[in-house]
Amino acid sequence: MVSSTSTAQTSERCADLFRALDEHTGAAVDLRRRLHAEPRLSGEERDTTATLMDAMGFTDGLFPKGGAVLRVGDPDGPSIGLRAELDALPVRETTDVEWRSHSGAMHACGHDVHMAATVALVRALRDVGAPLPLVVVLQPREETVPSGAQDIALSSTFADHDIRAFLGAHVQPTLPRGCFSASPGPVNAAADQFAIEVRGRPGHAAYPHLTADPVVAAADLVGSLQHLVSRQVDPTHPTVLTVGSISGGNSPNVVPATVRMRGILRTFDEHDRVRLHRAIEETTRSVTDVHGCDSLVEVTLGAPVLVNDKALAASATGWLQRAGLSPAPPLRSCGADDFSYYCTLVPSLMVFVGVGSENGDDPGLHHPDFLPPDESVGDVARAMLAGYLAARDTVADRAA
Repeated sequence: MVSSTSTAQTSERCADLFRALDEHTGAAVDLRRRLHAEPRLSGEERDTTATLMDAMGFTDGLFPKGGAVLRVGDPDGPSIGLRAELDALPVRETTDVEWRSHSGAMHACGHDVHMAATVALVRALRDVGAPLPLVVVLQPREETVPSGAQDIALSSTFADHDIRAFLGAHVQPTLPRGCFSASPGPVNAAADQFAIEVRGRPGHAAYPHLTADPVVAAADLVGSLQHLVSRQVDPTHPTVLTVGSISGGNSPNVVPATVRMRGILRTFDEHDRVRLHRAIEETTRSVTDVHGCDSLVEVTLGAPVLVNDKALAASATGWLQRAGLSPAPPLRSCGADDFSYYCTLVPSLMVFVGVGSENGDDPGLHHPDFLPPDESVGDVARAMLAGYLAARDTVADRAA
């Protein structure tokens, strides 16, 4: 039985952690602005890693494939993991703040906020003491395939730390600032990329009967691929298929030899995922055959479905409210995040933290004007601490 004295001491320690976190928020906001002004694209995050390690007082812990894995607290025993993404997007920023990026890269997905909040949390844990060791994963290449999460999750480094629960927090402009969503179950989709090459017979545009036109075949194929979702998937299963890129030819008077298409498939159901991979290939072959063309299809597997642990979500909801955040309706989207690789290994939780304004017309994620307010650094840091305390509770319960 836990004594009332022990409970009171634990409660006071948690309160000390939140107070220490607030004390570090100002410096974290300054760091966020510095990170925002100096973004690094996927695979180029060495400078960002060094900046964060210096801010947290680490001199070693670099991961061989980029980023770092850093431990706060006891060097041995069970631990809790926390992910912070390092990379920016190839987006040219159009905000007007003094600390905007001028490099053609941009933190248009809030990773600058996540990193700064992580630093504040680490500093607070060092000030007060970590009830359970925290393993901070500074993860590269969240925005690309293959992802950094897959490298780290499957590494011996990850296994060596005996991580019993894993946490992430992500800003979300569709939620009002001060709100959170920590729903159990699937919250983000699996996302797989596909590339299609349609190969025809080139020739003069005045003699189409002597050609096999890959442009016409590709145009027909776009519509046929959309029908896969509308007619071959249960309408209650969220699914999105998008053809985002088509290229072929360079003259209005020439039927080209090839057209290349690229797209993405987002699914929540593994059966749908496998079935649609096959259907994309079969439909491509059928449509291009009708037009007298050949085709080549390549599907590249991306991150799996992101599934929040039920017990972690329940425990975190209480802690998030104690941290001063308000619950929002459950948020699930066909967005994807390679955080899902950690979810396949240990009980994990992704918390969405609102950064939207009251009028609700804010620029969305990946938009060149996306710019969460400075106050969101503190909100995300408190959400991370709340998730950490919830994980401590669930790890203890599972060990009992």
